[in-house]
Amino acid sequence: MKLATGLLSVVLAGWLLAGCSQTAAPEPSLLQRAQGETPAPPPPSGFLGSDYSLLTPPAEGSDQKAMLRYVAPNVNWSSYNKLMIAPVTFWAADDSKVSAADQQALCNYAYNEFVKVLGKNFILTGEPGLGVMKVSIALTDATSAVPGLRSISVIVPQARALSAIKMLATGSYAFVGSAQGAFKANDSTSGQLLAAAVDKRVGGTSIKNVTVFQWGDAQNAIDYWAKLTDQRLVSFGVQSSVAAR
Repeated sequence: MKLATGLLSVVLAGWLLAGCSQTAAPEPSLLQRAQGETPAPPPPSGFLGSDYSLLTPPAEGSDQKAMLRYVAPNVNWSSYNKLMIAPVTFWAADDSKVSAADQQALCNYAYNEFVKVLGKNFILTGEPGLGVMKVSIALTDATSAVPGLRSISVIVPQARALSAIKMLATGSYAFVGSAQGAFKANDSTSGQLLAAAVDKRVGGTSIKNVTVFQWGDAQNAIDYWAKLTDQRLVSFGVQSSVAAR
C-alpha cells in the first residue's frame, strides 16, 4: 500500500508539471516504476543504420532530453557556418496505422518547421560544401489524438483525474496522440556522423490542447524537436547567422 501510494504521488506530481506543457516525454507505467524501469525507446527503423548502436540513454544528472543520443567527440562545431536540411522522410513499420497521405503531410510539416526554426539562427543552404552541416530528420511512427474526448480530458476535472490514472497505469494520458522521430547531423562532404538521437513524445495536458486536432499532438512533438535541435546546435557552438548580422 505504501509503495502504491508513493508511486501515485510521484505520478500525480509529474502530471501537474506536464499540465503546463503541450507535449511530454512518455512516463514509466506502474509496473515499470515498481521494477525500476524506464519507457522503452523507439526501436531501430533503418534510418540511422548501424549508427543506432552508438546511441545511449541519459546518464544520471545529464541534460539529455532525447530518449537516446550520440554526440561525436572532438568535433570542431564552430567550423560549421551553414546548415543543409534534407527532406523529412517517414520510416514506417509494416504495422503502421498512419496512411501514406498523413505520412506525407506530417513530413511536410516537419520539414517546414525545422526550416522555420533553424533558419532564425543559422544560414540555410541547399548544397553540400565546406563548413556545411547536413541535418536529416525522420518520423518513425505517430498516433492520432481523439479530438472530442481529448478536449474533455483537458477541461473537465473528473476527466483530468481519469487521464492521470491512465498515465499511472500505461505511461500515457487518455485520448492523446504521439510521435516518434530520429535525427542525425553529418558533415555534408565527408559524411562523418556528428550527432544523432531518437525520441518519442506524447500529448500533454496543457489547456492549449483543448482544440487539438487529430495530428495536433504529433505536430507539437515536431515543434519541440525543432526547438531542441536549434538550442543544441547553438550550445555546441555552430556558427550562428545572428552573430554575423
